[in-house]
Amino acid sequence: MSLVLTMPRAFTSADDAARALVARIARWALIGLGVAIVALGVLIAPLPGPGGLPVIVVGLMILLRNSFWAKRQFVRLHRRHPRTVSPIRRLLRREPEVLPVFWQGLLRMERVLLSRERRFARRLRLRLRRRRG
Repeated sequence: MSLVLTMPRAFTSADDAARALVARIARWALIGLGVAIVALGVLIAPLPGPGGLPVIVVGLMILLRNSFWAKRQFVRLHRRHPRTVSPIRRLLRREPEVLPVFWQGLLRMERVLLSRERRFARRLRLRLRRRRG
């Protein structure tokens, strides 16, 4: 246990204090914007089409870049439910893997909803592979 007390940061000039204040205000504004975008995505998720998921991912990107608490919660969620969260995590990277994530989501959805005879995406992939090679 350390008995050293941390002192508030001593600013060397009024400019440093102003920059720190502006940075903190901007960070809180971005956190608020991220929360608002995630809430908007949740509201439009029941509408037809994939409209809610991309909006939620954009809001999460903003939120996770600016909030340490949100990063910790996201890591905990990823550890508990890796199969559910890893596609979202792949979309949050600097260079997101958009097409593979949506393709895997389509294959999973097809497996859950359709019988083996009616699945089309896997057959389409095999046909495309044969044409290439």
